[in-house]
Amino acid sequence: MDKTAARNRISELSALIKKYSREYYELDAPTVSDIEYDNLFKELEILEKDYPEYKQPDSPTVKVGSTGAKKFSQIKHKVRLYSLDNTYSYDDLKVWYERLQKNFNLEYPPKLVCELKIDGLAISLTYKNSEFSFGATRGDGVVGEDITNNLKTIKAIPHSFSEKIADLEVRGEVFMPKTSFEKLNQKQRETNGKLFANPRNAAAGSLRQLDAQITKSRDLSMFAYYGRLDSNELKIESHSKMLEFLKSQGFNINPAYRVCNNIEEAIDYCKEWDTKRQNLDYATDGVVIKIDDFYLQNEMGFTARAPRWATAFKFPPEEMSTIVEDIEINVGRSGAVTPVAKLEPVYISGSTVQRATLHNFDEIKRLNINIGDRVLIKKAAEIIPKVICVTQHATDKTTSFLPPEFCPSCGAKLVELDGEVNLYCPNHLGCPAQIKGRIEYWVSKDCMDIDGLGDSIVEQLVDKGLAKTPADLYRLSIDDFMKLDLIAEKSAQNLYEEINTSKNPTLPRFINSLGIRHVGKETSELLARRFLTFDAFKHASLDEIQKIDGIGDKIALSILDFFSNSFNNEVLQKLESYGVIPQEMPQNNESEKFKGYTFVITGTLSDTRDVFADLIKQNGGKVSSSVSKKTSYVLAGENPGSKLTKAESLGVKIINENEFNQLIGE
Repeated sequence: MDKTAARNRISELSALIKKYSREYYELDAPTVSDIEYDNLFKELEILEKDYPEYKQPDSPTVKVGSTGAKKFSQIKHKVRLYSLDNTYSYDDLKVWYERLQKNFNLEYPPKLVCELKIDGLAISLTYKNSEFSFGATRGDGVVGEDITNNLKTIKAIPHSFSEKIADLEVRGEVFMPKTSFEKLNQKQRETNGKLFANPRNAAAGSLRQLDAQITKSRDLSMFAYYGRLDSNELKIESHSKMLEFLKSQGFNINPAYRVCNNIEEAIDYCKEWDTKRQNLDYATDGVVIKIDDFYLQNEMGFTARAPRWATAFKFPPEEMSTIVEDIEINVGRSGAVTPVAKLEPVYISGSTVQRATLHNFDEIKRLNINIGDRVLIKKAAEIIPKVICVTQHATDKTTSFLPPEFCPSCGAKLVELDGEVNLYCPNHLGCPAQIKGRIEYWVSKDCMDIDGLGDSIVEQLVDKGLAKTPADLYRLSIDDFMKLDLIAEKSAQNLYEEINTSKNPTLPRFINSLGIRHVGKETSELLARRFLTFDAFKHASLDEIQKIDGIGDKIALSILDFFSNSFNNEVLQKLESYGVIPQEMPQNNESEKFKGYTFVITGTLSDTRDVFADLIKQNGGKVSSSVSKKTSYVLAGENPGSKLTKAESLGVKIINENEFNQLIGE
């Protein structure tokens, strides 16, 4: 791979991983499997190691989780919550264990603690003077969401201790038992409510309710897996002893945890639970393996995103057999036609699966799949299933499934586009499916974020002729909403207010909402930072767009095509006439205080690394991911890792946060 290809792939992988992280941590709606995500992550790590000059300052390889949702206030964690490195291989577990022994000159194999990896939502609980003070989600590891009131409704979380404990932080995993999950979905079916995909999504969604009574009704539980005392007057010196202490204070500790004398015993534990886990009433997707001794943990420390003294073994994805009952054809907002397999319901990895995307008609041909065939599907515990292969063809089928000639939504003749594998409906202005898709995209979380305007309401607005473009939403009245099925006056009022509240979005959000082909959230941010106003962006030349680092010819041409389209310009004019005007980006006001200086940021600081990287760039400096003789300063926080060692060996100046603030003059 040449340098240009490496830079482009690093940029592409970073954007994809950020998108998938947000889907998992914020939206509770992941679209890729654990193993697919992990493979992308490992590919990025390898490329960044081989081409460190292209590593982005906010690379997912140095971040944990995602930022919190806007509906909750934020809490900064006293001690950062790290992620875990993971593997699907027993050989990799041995390599990890042997590397620790070698790197830290351990005379004897260290004891390990194995715990089932619970598939739920990570939370942190803080106790002051033996009383539960507040609780938060993990968030990005530095800052989480304040969900204290909701956590207080969970019976498995003690509100106080009989023993006098000044300061205690407890971390754990909130989950929904499988039996409770089935009851919840049954109730949702009876009330025509939205079904949850699996127990993990149900737990995360329940824990993020603004009404704590809803959380209370959802039968959540928690297993504690970590405890930290500000002072160690209790002289707890190992993880296993800490688990027993937490248990003595009323916390639920997973009863399956085991202390192992070596990695071979740990592997035996993983093999044992790979089969036994199906009998549990909660979802688990792997095993967390930790060095037991706290002294060794402190010696081993952390990498940028994970402890060296712990790792996770992930169980291989389940595979199940089922029947393809039908192949449906979906039409997206861009006109792309996607085949979807309708399956005989099958329970897999914690949820009942009835549909699986087939991606495109080339994939159908490759799989040689037809209605009535028996197929093998797989998915990690929380994602959309995928058809792996056909195991038995239907005996009464003699012909292959043929791609449709006409759009199932509007009847237009489908077309092929150069360089595209999908078929497309060319009727962009009159196809109901495309109209609905564009409006659904406009109101979605990453775009205008109009709460309450779900797919069913959008479908009614389009079907009743009340909206044909996103601009039409802003001319709707309360009376218009009351014409829809099951919409009362209060709901109509709320929808009207939500739409009007969205009239002044940030510029990146507005650009993303337009649905320009090949322009997503990350690209929208780049464009907004470069042009600052929508008018400047709209009138930008091809050359100006192409000069932006991270934007190629395909994206630049797509942007020009969008603004040369008369229909798009008509929609933009309508939006402006209805008062939908994006905010201008703040002026950069960049100084040259750090011009010619290169910084490397390492360790945990008072804020995210992105904040410090932005400050450096705004003052004319550069940020690198690796230390070299050309590095001017290493900004080091807590647990700085190997970069600090390298800086010391090269004689690079190391500064702390206070010294950095003095340099920048703040």
